Amino acid sequence: MAEPVRPVLPADQKIMLAGLAVALVFLAAALVLPLGFLLVRAFQDAQGGFVGLANVAQYLSTPSLAASVVNSLWTAALVTLVVVPLAFTYAYALTRSCIPLRLLFRAVMLLPVLAPSLLPALSLVYLFGNQGFLRGALMGAPLQGPVGIVLAQCVACFPHAAMILAVALSAADARLFEAAASLRAGRWRILATVTLPGARGGLASAAVVVFTLVVTDFGIPKVIGGNFPVLATEVYKQVVGQQNFNMGAVVGLILLLPALAAYGFDRWANAAQESVFSGRAVPYTPRPRTGRDLPLFVFCCAIAGLLLAVVGMAVWGSFIQFWPWNLALTLDNYDFGRFDPAGWSSLGNSLVFAALTAGLGTGVIFLVAWLLERGPRLPALSGPLRFLAAVPLAVPGLVLGLAYILFFNAPWNPLGVMYGTLGILVLNSLVHFYTVCHLTAVTAIRQLDPEFESVSASLGVPVWVTFWRVTLPICLPAILEIAAYLFMSAMTTVSAVIFLYGPDTKPASVAVVHMDETGQVSAAAAMAVVLLGLNLAVKLAQLGLGAALGRGMQRWRRR
Repeated sequence: MAEPVRPVLPADQKIMLAGLAVALVFLAAALVLPLGFLLVRAFQDAQGGFVGLANVAQYLSTPSLAASVVNSLWTAALVTLVVVPLAFTYAYALTRSCIPLRLLFRAVMLLPVLAPSLLPALSLVYLFGNQGFLRGALMGAPLQGPVGIVLAQCVACFPHAAMILAVALSAADARLFEAAASLRAGRWRILATVTLPGARGGLASAAVVVFTLVVTDFGIPKVIGGNFPVLATEVYKQVVGQQNFNMGAVVGLILLLPALAAYGFDRWANAAQESVFSGRAVPYTPRPRTGRDLPLFVFCCAIAGLLLAVVGMAVWGSFIQFWPWNLALTLDNYDFGRFDPAGWSSLGNSLVFAALTAGLGTGVIFLVAWLLERGPRLPALSGPLRFLAAVPLAVPGLVLGLAYILFFNAPWNPLGVMYGTLGILVLNSLVHFYTVCHLTAVTAIRQLDPEFESVSASLGVPVWVTFWRVTLPICLPAILEIAAYLFMSAMTTVSAVIFLYGPDTKPASVAVVHMDETGQVSAAAAMAVVLLGLNLAVKLAQLGLGAALGRGMQRWRRR
């Protein structure tokens, strides 16, 4: 019996298959192997012998370590319960009302995202610390500890939840509201039966993001946590303070569990969410109504004022001569060489590190997303690759950083030459922020009709020519968004790189932590303000460049 004839793949398809294989190997080496090594290390002793669950039992039997699990969970739950309703109301005002200054409110909302998470904590020290201006406002409760962590996390996490919910609320079918109104449903009834069900997926995602950010954040508990143990600071103490990598691996795995559980809940909630904006949908346009718009405008003014006060307090504190005894203004705090051995060079390291992450990461992530969406349909490659592209979203930065220490610092690993260099910082950040950028790229590519590639193939045009002349120009806004996101995230991240920098590669975000540790609060605030200013400039440059290029390359979008 003759053997079946196998289809012959064109040269373009073979090249794209090779690209998918290389991408799969890359993510396996940069994500799977380090996490697997961390998993193995948690069940070994210092000599590498297998000890089973002995490390876990030791961890749970230590009161302070066991308390860190409970503390992380209840503070994260409390912040989620506070932030999500506030963010929902803020996003509702931006998308479902006719309040003035909506563009300004959106801009103010993004300010905490552009700064390290330590900035809100430093501002709260100036406001509510032992020598703060409003130290009596906490009614005797000390700022250092759970109170400070919850307050600072609410400020830091609010923009993330508000952005997610604004997107969820922006897609609404006006026919549903017209039908509810024709049935004489009250406004609260419409909110409960139309608005909230339509935004259920966004609410779940916002809650999961806030919960995960609080559980995994290192900067805020380090600055304002005092003696209140949480999982993130315990990992740092075990690894840096005690050099106990095995116990650090155990804490890392425990830190990974709530993040994975939250990620699983988010996937389940969004899978159960039905589409609320079909092809026949009519976009919802709110109509002015004083009874709704006035209270929402006052609410947005209060939230925006609070965010501006937090950022403004950090900016003002960065110019103080000697807090709290000498409040004269000075520029001495920006002479970073007086407070940290790295001085201004740490900022230069951050700029190089962020630029490399944005440049290399944008190219790699967009190319892999394009190969997945437009390449050959081979489940053996595309299935695992899609899964690995989604995994980093559920891996905390501290866990990934610890996994990189154990994997890249192993004597047998030839990749160990990267340890202590900017290369490992770039690789770690690229992997850590991979999922959000991948989803952005996939969304942009899926908006293109696959007929572009079909027509090009019928004309004999190579696939990479179509990619260069068609796909890249049309997807330019998404590419700029990915590059800006990677740059700003690399500039402000602490948890992902706190274990990985070398003497000559310390980033500015880590320098903020070290200056705060030594009591140089004003200098730490100054460095955080510089990072905020640089990220703000990058964001404005992205918007300006996108608008300038859009007038040419995106002319086809305008009628």
